[in-house]
Amino acid sequence: MSNQSDPKKRAASKPGSRKATGKSPAKTGKPVKPGKNGKPPRSRFRVWLRRVLIAGLVGLGLLITLFVVLYMTTDIPDPNADFQTQTSYVYYEDGETVLGKFATQDRQSVPLDQMGEFTAAAAIAAEDRSFYSNRGIDPKGILRAAFSNVRGNDTQGASTITQQYVKVLYLNQERSYKRKVKEAFLSLKLQREKSKDEILEGYLNTIYFGRGAYGIEAAAKAYFGIPAAQLNLRQSAALAAVLNSPNNYDPAKGEEAKQALFNRYVYVLNGMLEAGDIDDAKFAQASKRLPKFPVLRSHTGYTGQTGYVMAMVRDELEELGYSDAEIDGTGLRITTTIDPAVMKAAADGVAQERPEGLKQLHIAVASTDPKTGALRGLYAGAPYEKTQGGINWALAGGAPGSTFKPFAVAAGLKDGYSLKSTFYGNSPLEIGDTSFQNQGEGTGTNLGSAVDLTRCLTLSINTCFIDLTDSMENGPEKVFKMTRAMGIPTKTYNGGDAGLRPEVGVALGSATVSPIDMANGYGAIADGGLAKKWYLIEKVKNTSGDDLYSHKVKTTRVVSEDIAADTTYAMTQVVEVGTGTKAQAIDRPAAAKTGTATDDEGHVRSSWFVGFTPQLSTAVMYVRGDGNDPLDGYLDPFFGGTYPAQTWAATMGFALEGEPIEEFPEPAFITATHTDHVPTPTKTPKPKPTKTPTPTPTPTPTPTPTPTPTPRRHQPPHRPPRRRIPIRARRRSVTRTSHRTRTRSLRSCPHPRLRPALIP
Repeated sequence: MSNQSDPKKRAASKPGSRKATGKSPAKTGKPVKPGKNGKPPRSRFRVWLRRVLIAGLVGLGLLITLFVVLYMTTDIPDPNADFQTQTSYVYYEDGETVLGKFATQDRQSVPLDQMGEFTAAAAIAAEDRSFYSNRGIDPKGILRAAFSNVRGNDTQGASTITQQYVKVLYLNQERSYKRKVKEAFLSLKLQREKSKDEILEGYLNTIYFGRGAYGIEAAAKAYFGIPAAQLNLRQSAALAAVLNSPNNYDPAKGEEAKQALFNRYVYVLNGMLEAGDIDDAKFAQASKRLPKFPVLRSHTGYTGQTGYVMAMVRDELEELGYSDAEIDGTGLRITTTIDPAVMKAAADGVAQERPEGLKQLHIAVASTDPKTGALRGLYAGAPYEKTQGGINWALAGGAPGSTFKPFAVAAGLKDGYSLKSTFYGNSPLEIGDTSFQNQGEGTGTNLGSAVDLTRCLTLSINTCFIDLTDSMENGPEKVFKMTRAMGIPTKTYNGGDAGLRPEVGVALGSATVSPIDMANGYGAIADGGLAKKWYLIEKVKNTSGDDLYSHKVKTTRVVSEDIAADTTYAMTQVVEVGTGTKAQAIDRPAAAKTGTATDDEGHVRSSWFVGFTPQLSTAVMYVRGDGNDPLDGYLDPFFGGTYPAQTWAATMGFALEGEPIEEFPEPAFITATHTDHVPTPTKTPKPKPTKTPTPTPTPTPTPTPTPTPTPRRHQPPHRPPRRRIPIRARRRSVTRTSHRTRTRSLRSCPHPRLRPALIP
């Protein structure tokens, strides 16, 4: 019988059928153990894997469904719905008249083929090198940003050009996952509705390049002063490099910013080289240096005097906690304290009184409201656009000279002196190792060893105020604290040391002070001794009209109303019969003080006139060059009672035209608690042989036919009851004589009452 006919034999002949041979698995190896539920391990893994695959497919289906639903329900909004509401507007005090705008998006759109040969390629190399191949989003970038955010790092983005365009055109600047998801879906939809070139063109016409420039056309003009069509390779690469961080890469901000821009600039050129947009030769030539950035007029759009105001508004907003992004892109509505009539009055006053042909001469005017500290108007120098945002002289200021003396009067009255208290008026006066002079037109003149405080201020006698300060216990500290309390800072506008110190000569005004601070400081006297900080921003609202900020006036009582009234009275005498008679031109009550400051070499470096009516306080300053160049020999005459006083009168006349005439409070003439100060013999001036052969006048005939005035110069110490300023009628009778004499030559004036003792 053959094997084929026997089933057992056929089974035994098959490969792997060892059971047929009688060999048991138990004898050849370990028995297979069953798993749980009686199933082997391999079978259990297959079940688990099957379940995972099913769950994954279900989850994927849900995600696809969710994606489709979100994609279908995400609509592209009107590109103009929110985008054009981002400009922030600045208004005059009425809250309606526009003073200026922040981040005005002057977006003169230009076609892609009119943006310069290399502009598009440079932007792609800088911001999205896969632009023409991606679908509008960068999944790797999104995952990288998400991982960074999960780890707790700063919120990061990884936006393509399409995403950036969507964010700028349709979304706000919120940094959240919700916005990122919406951005991604909008990018995908936009990718299907617009071509790549359309997206790139829209992007380059809307993106922010810094310097207030939105879009490539505005950027080309802001950085290079040319239209976008004329941009060359270097210029295109530089502008593309700026996009990454406009604030940090602006070359105008210094060498550090310029170096950072150069590094990014080379990165852009490398990308263009790799993409084949430029060859090796062009890369080698362009990568040597940045393009030249010409000096252009203001790129902010600020012009005239309002340009300075806009810069100040921005600074104050930053002090209030607003970021650049909020100022430039959230549509703020900012109401200032500026009165357009007062602004115009300052400009007209300067134009009317400015001497011709003095190009180095700088004039500053500032006016504040005495009752609130609100800045009502200013003139800060040459038009803003001509100086490229240069020095704001209304803020920078200079040494105020004798305009500081009213603060010393207030300190003396508070300390217990009165307007009838007398002080040493002769020159020089020695305090310790320092000799103080009555400078200027009255150099070396003797105005009496006992001059009442009103006359000390009226004729601006240096030695009187040195004596007053020295007479008070801790006098320098008291005068220093009074100036601080009135609103005079110890720092300059840019944070530098103003040089204000508690020294015996503090009342002579050698510190650096701004006209705005001087106007505000005098405003405290005008408001009955109530000081307050000056301010520029009245309120801030958002685009919906909700209040974000509203200024609250906070006042501090510095001196009593009686002291303020007496100080004001003494200042009115400066206008009536003293060094400031030209202020009478406004035909209403005014209190003021002249001031002229000299440097260590005796050269005049600033000339001032500061004064107020009950409604308005105004300061005028004249300086030259960088503020330290001498006025003497350049401006003639240079005293505070001349051009500055004329400018003040013109400005106030224009500003108060049509306003009611208001009177000052009656002086209190407070009674002194101190006795009249009698200087010690050590302070007696010594004769100087180089100037005169004897310490006193001799009976030798003088070259002039007039009698010697010596006996009258020494009358004040022997006639204390008559030291007070005479009645108003008598003051007026000498005003014109005083003015004519001063314009001729006050040095030769024989009458001590009419001869100022320092540079007025």
